[in-house]
Amino acid sequence: MVEKLKQDMVEAMKNKEKERLTVIRMVKAAMDQEHIDRKREINDELLIDVVNKQIKMRKDSIAEFDKAGRTDLSEKTQSEVDMLMAYLPEQLSSEEVVKIIDEIFAEVKPEGQKDMGKVMKEATAKLKGKADMKEVSNIIKEKLQ
Repeated sequence: MVEKLKQDMVEAMKNKEKERLTVIRMVKAAMDQEHIDRKREINDELLIDVVNKQIKMRKDSIAEFDKAGRTDLSEKTQSEVDMLMAYLPEQLSSEEVVKIIDEIFAEVKPEGQKDMGKVMKEATAKLKGKADMKEVSNIIKEKLQ
């Protein structure tokens, strides 16, 4: 994945794709910053973490742009999200996510809201990068009630 990012950056430069190049450079800069700040090795796991953070920030921005009626900015930011999704593993469908969460519930046997942390820990281990963790959290909260 990290090699794919580097190849895509060169390709974007050659094809003069400004928007794509900007997004790739932001991801690379965030990875380098994470590498320096937290002394994390640059690998696929770090790339997935960084891309997830970037997508989350952009989705928050899209919500704000929609509230303000700025569809132009919302569409531009959505296209950036779409570009970032290429650097994540294939996303699971909602049905697959619910199935995995059901398996986690069978293993952990939570007794209420107080066990949310235990369930989320297992869910994060199995679903990180493969599903929107905000959606996963909402499904777990719903099942715990």
